[in-house]
This record gives sequence, structure tokens and C-alpha cells, in this order.
Amino acid sequence: MGRCLLSSTVIPPLRTLLPSDPPKLAFPKNFSTHSAIFHYGVCTTGAKTSGAFCTKATLSEVGNNKKVYSKIGADSTGSIPSNELLQVVEAAAKTGAQVVMDAVNKPRNVTYKGLTDLVTDTDKSSEVAILEVVRKNFPDHLILGEEGGIIGDSSSDYLWCIDPLDGTTNFAHGYPSFAVSVGVLFRGKPAAATVVEFVGGPMCWNTRIFSAAAGKGAFANGEKIHVSGTDKVEQSLLVTGFGYDHDDPWATNMELFKDFTDVSRGVRRLGAAAVDMCHVALGIAEAYWEYRLKPWDMAAGVLIVEEAGGTVSCMDGGKFSVFDRSVLVSNGLLHAKLLEKIGPATENLKGKGIDFSVWFKPENYHTEQELVNQVQTEGYKESRKTCSVLANNN
Repeated sequence: MGRCLLSSTVIPPLRTLLPSDPPKLAFPKNFSTHSAIFHYGVCTTGAKTSGAFCTKATLSEVGNNKKVYSKIGADSTGSIPSNELLQVVEAAAKTGAQVVMDAVNKPRNVTYKGLTDLVTDTDKSSEVAILEVVRKNFPDHLILGEEGGIIGDSSSDYLWCIDPLDGTTNFAHGYPSFAVSVGVLFRGKPAAATVVEFVGGPMCWNTRIFSAAAGKGAFANGEKIHVSGTDKVEQSLLVTGFGYDHDDPWATNMELFKDFTDVSRGVRRLGAAAVDMCHVALGIAEAYWEYRLKPWDMAAGVLIVEEAGGTVSCMDGGKFSVFDRSVLVSNGLLHAKLLEKIGPATENLKGKGIDFSVWFKPENYHTEQELVNQVQTEGYKESRKTCSVLANNN
């Protein structure tokens, strides 16, 4: 039988939170809405603001013209300390992983969400177990699960993104890799994350546990990890993935697969996004990209990559959120080089009318970007009001 490294995950509630109003944004004296908006990557035109976020990532030039991409991790975790969030995230992911481990060598009961999109009883049982841990500790938080959909209070600043079994097809065939992925967002930005990866194979399954909290670094089985230092595409091992729909994005990515296979050490397609991103964080692969992932596929993995020293953006180079329809993660050193091919290919899809708007964002859940947009709008209105008063006085 397989050996499980998971420790006991039965934990008492860490706290009971009372519903409260979202914290108000506090600004210092002489606060400039224009400068604050620029910091968050909002397009501006002169004294006026456009009301839309820039398509391209906010970049700055430092050192030897090295591009620095916008951070995607949460700047704050609000009223809940990050270590407390991470403790519950880890407990929830380990609890789900125990369910998967108990089922991994047993026959599967497989059903279909689509022609080839599988779901098993284990997916559902794992999610139920994860939800129990989250709701026991944070009953007023909002939850987005792959199987159960949206649960909880949409006015919460916290959104849990749960993939109870990432790589279900691999699991159904007993083929590594697959994982349990749990991430929590604060105002739309990843704050804490855990991915439990299943490694080995039939009769010798084991686990590797990745975790990260924003600003605290990334870890695998308790040891700090870092992305690779490879700065040449030809010396890189790359990873990608393909959705179930054989449409234009699928065909475009097939061409990217071919192109990078020609110029790198190889391109792998493992079939579990959370695992793919953790491999970049671990430094055993240099980059991973894919179209049309869902928030539960990405919320944990992107934070683990960033906290391991890597870079995260959309596939057009734009600033990333977990509600976007494309992602590119890398060791940072290769990001701009990869975008030389990936960026134009993605822009071409946009030119064909392929939808790259946000999706699976719960209604009424407010992100930091939306709060900044609100500040932008209010600042603009106040500016217009002031100008009007001055004009009338003259």
C-alpha cells in the first residue's frame, strides 16, 4: 500500500469571526489619487483618468534594464494574520488529500462533465472535507469550489478557491501527477496557498506539500524553495497545458508547443495546473503557461511561484488576476523572452474576437482593483467638481 506523509489534520476552530463591514481604505494627507492609481497600473491620460486598467503589465526598469512585473500576492490579509490563514489553508488541503490518498488505489466511479472532462466521487468527497475545515474556522468567508460552486457571503473580503482534485484524468488512470489545491484571496489577491502533490504511482503513492503566504516565501515539505537560475530558453524545460475544447486557443497553444519544443530542452504536458506551477517554484521547470484556466486552478499555484522568486503575468504580458483566462509563470529570468512568442500569439487571438475578459468572479465580490477604480472615479468626480466651482467663481 502507498505510504502517506500527511499528518493528522483534525484541528479545532482557530477562531470564530463575527461578520463585519469591509475595512475602509485609509489615505494619508496630500494623497494623490493620480499617483495611487498609477501605482496599481491604471491607465491615465493627463489630468484625466480613463477608468480602465492597462492591457500591458505595469513594468519598471531597474538595474541592467531588467523588467520587473507587477506582484500578484496580497499586500495585506486584513484582520486575519497571514499565519492563521495559512494554518487553515494547509489543514484544509491536507484533509482533502487524505480523502484522495484513501481512494488512490481503489476502483474509481467516473462520470463526465463533458465529452472528456471527468469527475469522480473522490473529487466530490475531497471538496466536502475541505469545505468542512474552512467553514468551521471562517464561517463568514466566501468559497468558490470546482464542484460545489459559490458558497457563503459575497461581501466578504476573503475568497477561498478550492480544487479538490486537480488532474482528475490522471487520478482516474492512476497516473501522476495530480493534487489538491487550496488558496485564499484577500480582495482578489492570493494571500495563502497550499498544494498537496501526489507523486510516485500505483502501490507507491506519496505526497509533496507546497505552501506559501504572501510576503513569507514558499516551501516544499517545510523547506524553503526557489525558482531556477536558468536564463536561456535553449537550456530550459518548459510546461504547458491544453483545455478540453479544440478551438482557436487550443490550436494557438499547439503551435506554441511546437515552437518552444524546437528551441528548448523540451516542453511537457502533465495535466495538472497546480502541479505544473509548483514545479516551476521548485526549480525543476523554468516556465508554465496555459489558456482558459479557472480561479481554483491557479489561486494557490501562482502565489507559490511568486513567493519562490518567480514571475506571474497573463499571456499577453498584462497584469494577472486569478479571474483571467490565461497565465504565464516563470523563473522571471525568461519571462520577457517567452513573451516574445506567447504575447503576439495571444494578441492575435484577441484580434479574432476570442474572449479574454474575467470569468468565474463571484457577483458582488470586490477586488482591490475595483476599490482602486472606485477611488479613481471618486477622485475624478471631485476634481471635476472643484474645477466647476473655480470656473463659476471666475
